[in-house]
Amino acid sequence: MSTPIDFNDRMLSLGLARVAEQAAIASADWIGRGDEKAADQAAVNAMRDQLNQLDIKGVVVIGEGERDEAPMLYIGEEVGNGDGPGVDIALDPLEGTTLTAKDMPNALTVIAMGPRGTMLHAPDVYMDKLAIGPGFEPGVVTLDMTPKERVEALAKAKGCTTNDITVCILERPRHESVIAEVRATGAGIRLITDGDVAGVMHCAEPHITGIDMYMGSGGAPEGVLAAAALKCMGGQIFGRLLFRNDDERGRAAKAGITDLDKIYSRDEMVTDNVIFAATGVTGGSLLPGIKREVGWLTTETLLMRSKTGSVRRMTYRNPAS
Repeated sequence: MSTPIDFNDRMLSLGLARVAEQAAIASADWIGRGDEKAADQAAVNAMRDQLNQLDIKGVVVIGEGERDEAPMLYIGEEVGNGDGPGVDIALDPLEGTTLTAKDMPNALTVIAMGPRGTMLHAPDVYMDKLAIGPGFEPGVVTLDMTPKERVEALAKAKGCTTNDITVCILERPRHESVIAEVRATGAGIRLITDGDVAGVMHCAEPHITGIDMYMGSGGAPEGVLAAAALKCMGGQIFGRLLFRNDDERGRAAKAGITDLDKIYSRDEMVTDNVIFAATGVTGGSLLPGIKREVGWLTTETLLMRSKTGSVRRMTYRNPAS
């Protein structure tokens, strides 16, 4: 029996940054061109090619969907060159396809990697999410609180008034009552049209982004990616899977989930050390977008390791093809 190879996050981190960078560069030609599918496919192809050059035995646990729905980077797909440690991979080759197609802020390429078996295999269903940044006692806010109670509890913990709190919420009809309740407290709301991984990450750097809390429902796979980011940046996130029909409950069973009402904490969604990389495609609060010059493309990548708490911002100037 062979000895398992240790997850060498330090050596793999720079390779992971390149994966995110190349996916962003591949999508650059589709910024503002109105074609979401083409932008996403370009990012998928580049990310897959780069992953297959890494010394890993990787399995995609959060990907583009089920095998019959996605030709590449589907859940369960094996990636890497087969040499090196077994790893779980969570990815969104282009988080914000609509944002990219319309050249709107905060489109990112996103990928996280951890030792095999350490990431929640979240089915492609909705998840109710709640996130705040670092520096607070565990449980200062909970999913069982009302939106009003969350705002008041966070304001108390921060030593400020509710008027000083800003909440990020995905702009959807299903959130109308939540938005109304938050606004009734006097708190501000930053509505986003897409990209809730970035929305959650905003909470980790409130002094830069102006966002104190994220709440609302969105994709469960994106919740795991956001948990990986906060495991590196600091902060709390809670998620509870939401099921609309028997088909979605069946997806949960297929993923090995038996407690359909469980509230997952950050460290239950990502149970071990993780590395995380995100590259800006369109400019936003977290990262600048791709910069075009004659003959050159310049990207900025956020590269983080939970083991060390390190956060790097890497600028990459690449000759345009």
